[in-house]
Amino acid sequence: MHKFMRLNDVKAATGLSRSSIYGLIAQAKFPRQVLLCPGGRSVGWLFAEVEEYLEQRIAAR
Repeated sequence: MHKFMRLNDVKAATGLSRSSIYGLIAQAKFPRQVLLCPGGRSVGWLFAEVEEYLEQRIAAR
């Protein structure tokens, strides 16, 4: 079963702002969000993908 994170959770986990997150997505440097409701506006990020992003950042330091 997949766990999803909402934007505020992603911001808290990464320390990034909303604009930074969406800027990194545009550059293909951050996991893309998943549309949670067809035709709706609710989005979330897969917990595992955000965790992987953070692990990559730790490894790159």
